[in-house]
Amino acid sequence: MVRLLNCIIAVSQNMGISKIQGLPWPLLRNEFRYFQRMTTTSSVEGQQNLVIWGRKTCFSVPEKNQPLKYRINLVLSRELKEPPQGAHLLAWSLADALKFTEQPESANEVDVIWIEAMNHPDHLKLYGTRVTQDFEKYPGVLSNVQQEKGMKYKFEVCEKND
Repeated sequence: MVRLLNCIIAVSQNMGISKIQGLPWPLLRNEFRYFQRMTTTSSVEGQQNLVIWGRKTCFSVPEKNQPLKYRINLVLSRELKEPPQGAHLLAWSLADALKFTEQPESANEVDVIWIEAMNHPDHLKLYGTRVTQDFEKYPGVLSNVQQEKGMKYKFEVCEKND
């Protein structure tokens, strides 16, 4: 079965995605709701989306918000020996993580796969939020403008053209 493979990201105007242990900007509730809606809404009744994220991103989320509810949480790490608290699964690489979806027992569990890696050949769409302000950043990455708490941002969807 072919599964949709999508990416989701929020970036600042100068392409920053995080600042040590969190986001460079304050919590934007509408943007957070967008992330929740996009990653929890399954097109198949009885299935959940698989969210694949890195170890540092996982540890930047407060424990009270883990696991991400109504999603299967998988963490990528070569350092961890077992899934961190709140995560359901652990994989060493994106390829290993995607093998999980090929197993017969997961065939009826996983709908859309949400990842943070954009160079995968099967990646279909990138759902992005661009916060239209510069921040000190670490690290960085290679529409409608909304405003909340004095911050402007917009949601973007980019489709891969082969």
